[in-house]
Amino acid sequence: MQIMKITIIYDNTAYDEGLRADWGFACIVDADQGYRLLFDTGTDGEILLENMKELSIDPPSINDVFISHAHFDHIGGLSAFLNQNRDVRVFCPQSLRGVRGAREVISVGDEPVEIYENLYSTGEIEQIEQSLAVKTPSGVVLIVGCSHPRMSNILAAARGFGEIYAVIGGMHGFDDFGLFKGIRHICPTHCTQYIEKIRSLYPDAYIKGGAGRVIEV
Repeated sequence: MQIMKITIIYDNTAYDEGLRADWGFACIVDADQGYRLLFDTGTDGEILLENMKELSIDPPSINDVFISHAHFDHIGGLSAFLNQNRDVRVFCPQSLRGVRGAREVISVGDEPVEIYENLYSTGEIEQIEQSLAVKTPSGVVLIVGCSHPRMSNILAAARGFGEIYAVIGGMHGFDDFGLFKGIRHICPTHCTQYIEKIRSLYPDAYIKGGAGRVIEV
């Protein structure tokens, strides 16, 4: 299993004062296997590329793009990114069509898909959204875009790869807070409505998000 680093590069808030905040979400997943994956692309391609430059992340260094769902605050920067690097695979849920300009576009249905060893799509859940599950020595790190499907279904799909160690990303209106019991790290970002409630219930697990935040597992 692999060690990994997640760098939030697009979020509603900025953890690093040198970065621009904007409505949307994107992060970079770096693994010791040598691959680098871009999870979602935020709303504005200019902001996405500016923040990547500020963080010394070169677009051609990215091997793959993973799009969680078809909403513009997650796909808005994709065209600008592909103008910088077309030599990537783009993993899209079936509900997102019309993506062009990449080396390969892979449509993900409702079954899990292995992207690399120990790196998986949960499959498109409730015909809305896919999430990313990464098996690490500590457990499964689950990265979510907005969590539009029921969180119970997202967690159940991710547990097919092992015990969940961390959850990172947008959690929308999620309020069934007991589902997070036992999860060691929780980083609510972007569209999460109840960030302060999650922080108060899980103070030891809570990780503040924002563009520029780096999480190593």
